[in-house]
Amino acid sequence: MDRATKEQFVVSLRDALSHAGLVVVTQQTGLTVAESRDLRNTMRLGESFYRVTKNTLARLAVKGTKFEGLESMFSGPMALAFSEDPIAAAKISVKYASTNEKFSIVGGCLNGELLDAEGVKQLALLPSLDELRGKIVGVLVTPATRVATLMQAPAAQLARVLNAYATKEAA
Repeated sequence: MDRATKEQFVVSLRDALSHAGLVVVTQQTGLTVAESRDLRNTMRLGESFYRVTKNTLARLAVKGTKFEGLESMFSGPMALAFSEDPIAAAKISVKYASTNEKFSIVGGCLNGELLDAEGVKQLALLPSLDELRGKIVGVLVTPATRVATLMQAPAAQLARVLNAYATKEAA
C-alpha cells in the first residue's frame, strides 16, 4: 500500500467512525476469507461495518476523535466493528465470537466511554434501538386500546341483555 492509499484509507476510516456510536475492537487470528466475508455480510445486514486494518492506520484514524482511547487496544491482528446504532455492532460481534473461536472481542468504545470485552458482551444483551422504539410505541398505544375497549363494553353488555330478553320472549 503506497502512502497516498494509506492516507485515503485513514481519511475514509475517520469519516466512517465520525458517524459511529459504537466501535468494537476485535482480534481475528486465522479467519479464512470465507469466514471474514460471512462476518462482513452479517455486519452489513445489521447496519454495521467491519474493517480489518493495520494498527498504525487505526491509531491515525481515531486520533482526535471520541474513540481515541481505543489506541491501547490496537495490537496484533485486529479489526474494527462499528455502527451508528449503539448496540448493533456489539450484538453481531458477540454472536459471531460465540460461534467461532478464531474471533474474539478485545474491547470497545461507546460514545467516548471505554468498555472492556465483558462490557461489550453486556452491551450486546440490551435491546436494539428498534426494539426499544417498538416497546415505547406499545406502551403508548396500550392505554388508548384499553380505553376504547372499556368504552365499547357497556354497549356490548346492553346488546347482550336485549338479545337475551328477545330470545327469552321468543321461546
